[in-house]
Parts: sequence; C-alpha cells; structure tokens
Amino acid sequence: MAAPRWVLAIDIGTASARAVLFERDGTIAAEAERDLAQHHPKEGWVEYRAEEIWSACEDALLDCLGEIGALPREIAALGIACQRETVVLWNRATGRTLGPAPGWQDRRTAARCAELASQAALIEAKTGLPLDPSNPATKLAWLLDNTDGARAAAERGELAGGTVDSFLLWRLTRGRLHATSPANAARTQLFDIQTQRWDEALLALFGIPAGLLPEIMDCDADFGMTDESVLGAPVAIRCLIGDQQAAAIGQACLEPGMLKATFGTGAFLLLNIGTNLRRSRHHLPTSIAWRLRGETVYALEGAMLNAGTGVHWLMETLRLFDAPEQTAMLAATADPAPVYFVPAFNGLGAPYWDAEARGAILGLTRTTGPAELVRAALQAACYRTRDVLEALAEDGGQMASVLRVDGGLAGNDWAMQFLADILGLPVERPVVTATAALGVAWIAGSSVGFYPGLDRPDAIWRRDRLFEPRLDAAERDRLYAGWQDAVRRVRSA
Repeated sequence: MAAPRWVLAIDIGTASARAVLFERDGTIAAEAERDLAQHHPKEGWVEYRAEEIWSACEDALLDCLGEIGALPREIAALGIACQRETVVLWNRATGRTLGPAPGWQDRRTAARCAELASQAALIEAKTGLPLDPSNPATKLAWLLDNTDGARAAAERGELAGGTVDSFLLWRLTRGRLHATSPANAARTQLFDIQTQRWDEALLALFGIPAGLLPEIMDCDADFGMTDESVLGAPVAIRCLIGDQQAAAIGQACLEPGMLKATFGTGAFLLLNIGTNLRRSRHHLPTSIAWRLRGETVYALEGAMLNAGTGVHWLMETLRLFDAPEQTAMLAATADPAPVYFVPAFNGLGAPYWDAEARGAILGLTRTTGPAELVRAALQAACYRTRDVLEALAEDGGQMASVLRVDGGLAGNDWAMQFLADILGLPVERPVVTATAALGVAWIAGSSVGFYPGLDRPDAIWRRDRLFEPRLDAAERDRLYAGWQDAVRRVRSA
C-alpha cells in the first residue's frame, strides 16, 4: 500500500465549517468551506441547527477531497477543532438531534447565571471559568428543561449531549464513540480542571445527568475510525481539541509565555502558562490548553465577544463598502481625528465581563464618514486586544515579547500595523493563517508519525510578515486613554 500523503483537518468555527488537507511540509493541498447559518429567534439568542452543522461539515469534507481527487486511503489521520461553547443534544438510539444548538454568543441563560451568583466563586475555583451564559453548562440545562421530554429521557440514559466535537465524532463514527478531550471539556463549566473529571457537585448544581456527557480522552487519543459511509473508506480520527487551543498549536505557541490572538467574529487571546495551573485576578479564564500523552498544559485566555462583528455590521447593515478587503484602503484615507467604535453588540467580554453593556460610536463630527467609521471598527479590535494584554500583564507571570496573529483580520496589513502600534509589541503573521486547522492536523499527524512532534515547531510554523511598532509611546497612550473613556461610557454600571 502506498504511504499516506495528507492529514485532514475539520475546523468548525462560528461562521463556517472548513475541511483542509495538509501536505507533509504543513502547506495546504486543498480546502473547502461551507457557511454556517446563525439563527436569532429572540434578542440575545444566537443558535445553530446541529443538523446544518453536520451537513456543512460533511459537504466540506467531500468537496475538499474532491478538489484534488484525494482518496481516503491516502489520508494518514484526521482531527477535529471546533468552537467550544456551542452545545448539542441528541438521541443515542436514533442519532436525531433535539432542540437548537445554542452558540457561544448566546445570552439566553443570563437570568439563570444571576440566580447562581452566590456559587460563582466555587464554580470559578473548580473550572477556571467565570460564571457566564456563554459557557455550556446553563445552556445544556436549558435544553433539557425546554425541549419536550428531554430531561426525562436524559434521566433514563436515552440522550447524549456535549460540545460540537463530541457530536461530530458521534456522527463520523456512526455512534460508536461518545467522547471529548480535556481541552473542550474544560470549557463546559462542568469539568474540574485540577482533577480533570466531570465534577459531581457541578453536575448537581447545574442539573446535568452524568450519563449524558462524553468520555474524556487525551487530545491525541485514538478516537476510532470514520464509518465507511462518510468518506467511502475508514479514516483514523486522532485529535479532538478546541479551535483556540488548536490555533495556539498551529502558531507554535508551545512554550510558557508565548501568546497568540485569533481575530474572527470575536477575538481570542491565549497565553501558554505551562504545566502549572495559575489563576487570573481579572477573571480571565484558566483553561486546559491541551493534554497530549497524559501531560497537561494550561493557558490563560481573554475572549472579546466582538471583533470582526463591527466590520461586518458596517458592511452588511450600513452598506458602507462591499467587501472586507476594502477596509485597509478606507482606513488609510481616514481623517486623523479619533473616532471610537465600541462594538458591544452583546456586551463586553474580558476583562470587563459586562453583559449589559451596549455599543456606541463616539467622537462623531461633520467630517466623519465611511473611512473614519471603518478605521474605528478596525481599531476597536486592537484596543480590545490591549485591554486583555494589560490584564494579563497585571496578573504577572512570564509574558511574550511578540504576539502571533491569525484569523480574518490578520490579513489586513493596516489593522496589524495599528495593532503593533497600540500594543507597543511586535506582531507576527504566519504563512498559513488557517492555524486552527494546522494545529489539529499537526496533533493528528504527529500521533501517527506523519509529522514530527511538537518539539519541532520549525517543521510546521513559518513567518510571513513581522509588524514592528512605529507609534511613539505618548501618542499610543493618548489614543488608548480615549478608548478607555469610550468604554467607560458604554458600561452598564
């Protein structure tokens, strides 16, 4: 039999499902992407249809292989990276999904979180996560209580539930395995990140039957084979991990103190803090970055709920431009007078944790036009990045001397230069910006000997461009002070 030629990555994000085939040198051989529809039945509700996620994933897989005529036997392994807080409920016997799949931006359980406020310190001590409706625990309980017959069926052991990775694994194996990894379990608010088990006290507190949840396995475990009906022949599944942790691996942030930022719908900073668990005084989530061959690496994270959202709002709602690629040119032509756009469409995430804050545009004058608004939207993602970096710095510990970036906004040269300027920190952009897909492929491939291990980052990661700070410190601080004043104005208290 011929030697395998590729590793296949599945990357389920907020807006799309992507399948990517990687060569031995880490370059992309083929890729395909399908959009994911978000549904907004009520104010603050953001949900998916799990069947649509599966269909998009399946179509992307087949399109990706079909692009170059790749055969399943030529694939060494596949892995799954996914958005971590979307939850799915399904019937074990039929595989049929029940109810919607509330996404990470969903706020429907804000009232329930308020009821649990007296338990917030306990929850954060066990899970590393501040009590917030974005986390799956309250959303999974909501599904059980608001889907006809679901709670009784779950108590009888008839249902399975979990994050998107466990749902896709179930579908790929046709129900032979219900599993997840510590990297995804750690984001549910039901998992003790020290004992690395589903926590009985948290399950009782949130009202989640233990039998509903998946088995916990290392991120690089043997997750079985895809069913022959999926791709036409079985393929080994060798990685489950969250998209942000996968991006950190794809960025080769493998040593304590290394830092990456992913800019998509939201923006996510992840700081590798090594094998010793450390907490944030600013309630930045402490997560399991990955557990490989039994060794756990931890991370501090900062989630900004809106990054690309502001740009897309200007494009899709106000129709100020036709494509995101136009934003760099528009920003470069803007009048120098500062305009601040705080895109708190559904609150402010780290380090403010203000779910009731709402967006605003400040500093408007008669000369403010599309260019100024676009520049303000791009700058907002950069200012929010500094908000989180300042919190991380105040938390102490080893910090990076450079920020590695990926995601859609990373391709915008104007925005990345401003990011370096406002942070006073060099910014590195890699050749392969699909870093979540690259990271999951790296783990899956190294687990079967296709790639070298994570001790050889030079084998996969390569820099495309370095952005050095150009702005003097006084101007940097003046602009950031204006941003801080704008944030104060939109805070709910």
